[in-house]
Amino acid sequence: MERIKLKFKSITEIVGSDELGLLILTDEEEQRQLSIPCDKAMVREFSLRLNHAPITGRLLPEVLWDVLAMQTDLQFEILITGIIEGQYRALLVNLKTLDPVAIRISDAVLLSHIARLPIYIDKELMEKQSVEYSQDARGVAIPVNSISTDMLRDALDKAIDEEKYELASHLRDELRRRKLS
Repeated sequence: MERIKLKFKSITEIVGSDELGLLILTDEEEQRQLSIPCDKAMVREFSLRLNHAPITGRLLPEVLWDVLAMQTDLQFEILITGIIEGQYRALLVNLKTLDPVAIRISDAVLLSHIARLPIYIDKELMEKQSVEYSQDARGVAIPVNSISTDMLRDALDKAIDEEKYELASHLRDELRRRKLS
């Protein structure tokens, strides 16, 4: 499996949504970006770290990582392996034993940020899910298959309310595709 190394670039809130944010990851050359939906709690967690809040050194992810690093010589990496029903699938992989542990994608990105773990994605998945990266972009495109089913339903309702019927049709088709699989 050929893979691409990613790096955390930023986090942004989604305009019009009080409950969601997007984690933005890019390839190392900053040519392509991957947008990962996350909840409001994760937006807060990243904000604390990006603003260097003094409390972060005493928060559970940092403390557990520090204990692990002091007690072992284990090495890990994060691997994004796929996407199912709007949720990216990620693994925390022990590099010595190659034992994988499933982890929620937003937690994987946070752990990667805290512990400076490399994060990789299958090249084919990156090509399918990513869009061109532009540092000065005013908006972010996200593939419809990376949106949770609940988010899709909400977007469909909003598209219908705003009489955006072509978008509504596309969203409806994705919901139907998920029901069939």
